[in-house]
Parts: sequence; structure tokens; C-alpha cells
Amino acid sequence: QVQLVESGGGSVQAGGSLRLSCVASGGTSSTACMGWFRQAPGKAREGVAAIHEFGSTRIADSVKGRFTISRDNAKNTLYLQMNSLKPEDTAMYYCAAEIGVCSSPPLLSSYYFESWGQGTQVTVSS
Repeated sequence: QVQLVESGGGSVQAGGSLRLSCVASGGTSSTACMGWFRQAPGKAREGVAAIHEFGSTRIADSVKGRFTISRDNAKNTLYLQMNSLKPEDTAMYYCAAEIGVCSSPPLLSSYYFESWGQGTQVTVSS
């Protein structure tokens, strides 16, 4: 099992930016796909962005053009650069990893991700 630790959340005003990080350790040094999911109070968890180890990405329509996902395989670290944040982006953001075979680009479904971090809170005020 891979351990995932997120950081970088916080409170910002609308239009601001944040960069989330997620460090993977233990289990295996290779994570085929990694992704970011979010869950707002009273809402279902939704996929935000995912990236294959060879670089292909999938971005949710709701954040396309504002969020960018990237990874540093040498550092086992996943990033989510969030720009032009909106109040509706307020949620707990979770990092997830899939160790086995995954599609390229990855599917934005929690079903395909087996390891999860504890989450980092992002709050955007208007």
C-alpha cells in the first residue's frame, strides 16, 4: 500500500491561486496513475484531474483552463496548480494513486484508484 500525504491547502479569495502537493511513499516506488479528487460538504466526491506516469492527463471540465496537474516521478510527488479559484472550488482535496495498470490518460473515477491521502482543505471566499 502506498502512503500519500497532501499539503498546500488553505484559504484564499476568489481569483487567487494555490498549489497542492502530494508525496507518495512506501509500498512501491512506482505509481502508474495519480489523481486529485475533491469533496464538498453534502456532495459526492468528484474527480478533478489525473495523470499517467508517462504524462498523459485528464482534467475535469469544471476546472479545465484553471487547474494544471503535474508530477515529478523522481520525487514521487504529485502537484495541482489551481488558478482563478472560485467559491465553488471549496472542498476537501484528496490525492489518489493507482499502482497497477491504468489507462492513458487515466479515467477520473475513484473506482480505479486504490490508495488515498487524508485530504487537504481548500476554501475560496467571494
